[in-house]
Amino acid sequence: MNLLQDFGYKDADINKRIKESWKTLFEGKKSERIYFEDADGAYILDTGYNDVRSEGMGYGMMISLQMDRKDVFDKLWTWTKNHLYINEGEYKGYFHFACNTDGSVKMELPRPDGEEYISLALLFASHRWGNGKGIFNYEKESLSLLTKMLHSKHPLWNKKTFLIKNEMEKEDTDVSYNLPHFYELYAMFAPINDSDFWNKAADASRKFIVSSCHPKTGLSAEYTDESGKPLSPKEHGTYFSHSYVVAANIGLYSMWFGDSPDLGEVAQKLITFFDKKQPEDFMEYLIDGKATKKKSRHPLALCACIAEAAVALERSREPISPAVHAAAKRAVKRFWDTPLRKGKRRYYDNIISMMALLCLSGIYKVY
Repeated sequence: MNLLQDFGYKDADINKRIKESWKTLFEGKKSERIYFEDADGAYILDTGYNDVRSEGMGYGMMISLQMDRKDVFDKLWTWTKNHLYINEGEYKGYFHFACNTDGSVKMELPRPDGEEYISLALLFASHRWGNGKGIFNYEKESLSLLTKMLHSKHPLWNKKTFLIKNEMEKEDTDVSYNLPHFYELYAMFAPINDSDFWNKAADASRKFIVSSCHPKTGLSAEYTDESGKPLSPKEHGTYFSHSYVVAANIGLYSMWFGDSPDLGEVAQKLITFFDKKQPEDFMEYLIDGKATKKKSRHPLALCACIAEAAVALERSREPISPAVHAAAKRAVKRFWDTPLRKGKRRYYDNIISMMALLCLSGIYKVY
């Protein structure tokens, strides 16, 4: 499914946009790119914090996989194993949340979103390119990580709720970390004994996303309790940076697995809430839609994610009203008309934008 093409964008323009985005982020000037090579491979720089995070490495591996750039993928994976991988201690087999660019550890405890993306990117790599030796036996590396995520002394999932944790030592979750489309693939390809768990995790995550999103606005908090209720604003209980990705996750789920009516309803509400708002107007919000006094830190990322949610509408088995369909087209146009971000905060905006572009153009596939 190529939603951009369906909405009237020309193939030549779509391909040009993808190539230019890749070139800027991975091959551009030092002041524009987020990908950097060194003697140990390559890393994705979080320019906002001047460090390398498992999240960004997972995103970079997935993007390079989808772009069929094995050379870039292998360099990112090599750096990840050389520096982020935890070789000893009770968290052995996981990845540090963040390292400095010289490879020294900055934040030791894992954060689960990195492991999610790294594990699936490796699995896709084994299917797309085949397995090599050592760390390039992608399937072995992926299955080892998936087993660790469930069966170690410190699992990344709450075994009672089937929800992924926000942090290793806590039982609460982050709505944006819930990736039911990933878990459905884990159920297909992970060790057979774990299939039932992954299917239950996919179901629990879909339901949790819906319960966490406000019934009128579709907005969800960055951090919630186990029921989906927002934490206080001081504890990230507002619609802010992490929350944006929920819309993207709904779009990608629909891209890969078709219509999920409850998730599609959330997508409609989000697209409607942001309709006719421009990036410069985006704010931090309470989930009922009331704006706080804080501007959005990542307006392009928000723009990209809301556009990606439009995929869920187009995959819907039920008719979509002309008004909502028109709003979806406006959401995609707003994203298309918003250029890549420059400056210190460019990492998050631009990498989320790149993944949205791959989804909207139909390139973001299951392998």
